[in-house]
Amino acid sequence: MVQQVKRAFKYRFYPTDEQAAELSRTFGCVRLVYNKALQERTQAWYGEQRRISYVQSSAALTDWKKSEELSFLAEVSSVPLQQALRHLQTAFGNFFAKRAKYPRFKSRKKSRASAEYTRSAFTWRDGRLTLAKMAEPLDIRWSRPLPEGARPTTATVSRDASGRWFVSLLVEDTVTAAPAIGAAVGLDAGITSLVTLSTGEKVVNPRHERGDRVRLAKAQRELSRKANGSKNRQKARVKVARVHARIADRRRDFLHKLTTRLVRENQTVVIEDLSVRNLLKNGRLARAISDASWTELRSMLEYKCAWYGRELVVIDRWFPSSKLCGACGTVREKLPLNAREWTCECGAVHDRDTNAARNTLAAGLAAAACGDGVRPQRESSRTGRPLVKQEARWATAGIPHR
Repeated sequence: MVQQVKRAFKYRFYPTDEQAAELSRTFGCVRLVYNKALQERTQAWYGEQRRISYVQSSAALTDWKKSEELSFLAEVSSVPLQQALRHLQTAFGNFFAKRAKYPRFKSRKKSRASAEYTRSAFTWRDGRLTLAKMAEPLDIRWSRPLPEGARPTTATVSRDASGRWFVSLLVEDTVTAAPAIGAAVGLDAGITSLVTLSTGEKVVNPRHERGDRVRLAKAQRELSRKANGSKNRQKARVKVARVHARIADRRRDFLHKLTTRLVRENQTVVIEDLSVRNLLKNGRLARAISDASWTELRSMLEYKCAWYGRELVVIDRWFPSSKLCGACGTVREKLPLNAREWTCECGAVHDRDTNAARNTLAAGLAAAACGDGVRPQRESSRTGRPLVKQEARWATAGIPHR
């Protein structure tokens, strides 16, 4: 099966001094427009119980440009400013649909500096990208080619905390589904082993943050000694950001390689619906959980399975995959986190992670076959046990229940 998808290709580029100055001004104007529009919307809602639409915000932007105080907004391209208002409109749409929290103001220090250019604000000719208000094309390092014949519809320019410049090109691409195979795998996420597969394989957690922890601590100590507002403090801040960027790049590269392998080798991938936000409340494990980046792992599996014709099954977070005996279906009442192996009453000896991965796979395949998700339900009137535990026992023991 062949499908058309939108893909973003991200490249690093090296701007000239004039281009860097123009982009920096654009970043500041984008942040100002976003924050000012958000402030007006907030005041209108909490003061008058009145909503402001995107059209009204766009008209206000025109008035801001005519004012003496904000006349500098007319010196940069208008498209990134309009896109900032569209992003704010999307944020409010997600908020009112209860998919996200109330939009927050953009910070000069903490928010990512970026500007989005649509097709009317850049020129694409002979593989060279020239943005509005610029005389020369960007000096892009083409680390991989764009799809043949592809023309960017959107170009997003950004600068990270370490001072690196990137441009992300959104293009239409054709993706061909991978040949169907009969393999299926269940995953159990962990810290010592990043994921344990139902096949028994354990993928070792590279712990990129721990590997650079000494270097990061040294850079942070040097930063803490610099005076606020000094140039030396700015230089030290960039050094800290470069260490963080190195950790993030290595982590992302590893996750891409892992998820690509899992999607290529399996037709069905089953994972648990982990609440990472709640898990991060554990002060002793929060640093290790953040380094594992389970949320990014799931996100990569989701879009890669959709692209290549694979099935991703997500079972409920309350499914007792670790406590469930894969041999007899008995669910233990308690299983301490430090118990990496345990013996069931039936005599079966289980590796905690491998057993959880196999139970996850069995429950996911059962849920996919029945068309239902594995979710906690009311207790059965016949057994007094939650139905999710009964379904897990039926699924792992191969007992038909419908």
